Amino acid sequence: MKHTRRRTRTLVALVAAIAMIAAACGDDNGDPDEPEAAEEEVAEEPEAEEEPADEPDAEEETEEPAEPGDEMFDITLIPGVTGDEFYVSMECGALEAAEEFGVNLDVQGAPQFSPTDQIPVLEAVIASGPDAILIAPTDVDALQAPLQAAVDAGIEVVLVDTTLSDPSLAVSQIASDNLLGGSLAADALGELMGGEGAALVVNVTPGISTTDARGEGFIQGLEENWPDIEFVGQEYSDNEPARAAEIVSAVLAAEPELRGIFGANLFSAEGAATGIRQEGRDDVFVVGFDAGPAQIEQLREGIVQALIVQQPLDIGYQGVEQAVLALTGGENTFEIGTGFVIATIDNLDDDDVAPFLYRSDC
Repeated sequence: MKHTRRRTRTLVALVAAIAMIAAACGDDNGDPDEPEAAEEEVAEEPEAEEEPADEPDAEEETEEPAEPGDEMFDITLIPGVTGDEFYVSMECGALEAAEEFGVNLDVQGAPQFSPTDQIPVLEAVIASGPDAILIAPTDVDALQAPLQAAVDAGIEVVLVDTTLSDPSLAVSQIASDNLLGGSLAADALGELMGGEGAALVVNVTPGISTTDARGEGFIQGLEENWPDIEFVGQEYSDNEPARAAEIVSAVLAAEPELRGIFGANLFSAEGAATGIRQEGRDDVFVVGFDAGPAQIEQLREGIVQALIVQQPLDIGYQGVEQAVLALTGGENTFEIGTGFVIATIDNLDDDDVAPFLYRSDC
């Protein structure tokens, strides 16, 4: 625009000079039309010169929503706990999506699955100012306010695996249908038990959305499909295999008809199997949840008879995809469910099961 104004001033000066020459050199009649023509030329010329010269069009183009990869966004994944093969597999899926969409992915987590450990990690991530956060909240209520602080700071939030009491602050929540997963576990265990005997759930701790739903789905599945199986209760191991083994030993002593145990996560199933071995029982079946290397080994050894397998790579991939959509003005899907496969010793190496087994590294 500076060059346009300079050209306008030059033209105005030139026209004024021409007008003066015409006045001095005109005939004696002093034709009044010539000065008027000059004045019209002066009035019209700036309008012609100040017309836009395509620059505003370029500015308008920058206001269009960016396509994935147009800008290097920073996204942080906060898993429920570090080192768990489920969350490692989720990270692998997220890394794959980050490479595809051209964004930076950082992973920060706590060594224990607890809000006490996770909240300081989240607060440090918020202070670093990423564009988006993918997080598996370790408590439905305790993480509500810290995540609202992230949203208030202008950070997009995507919930992966676990959720909140009020998930509306997130642009998307992506998880397995854990209620369905629990029901599938009831069916798998019911078949192993032949529809008879007593069954127990060994869960993690109350207040975790995913494992709460698995326990609820299991109980519903027994009630609806296995009326002759007695449900003897749900116990909590605080994610400690040793505690799960103690629980199972005690219940086996009190309930001699116990024939089946649903371990709602890795450590619950592992501890349940240990308790069964310690009591010298070989007539008790265990169905576990998830499919890390340790669980696969338990399945191969016959310690666990079936595994309900989630799809954490897909959860991680879709988490990044939803974050990118939010950051580029796309349309988000608020709730996304991922499926399951049931792994047994008979189908473990099949093509429709093997790709879903969890990874210990990417």
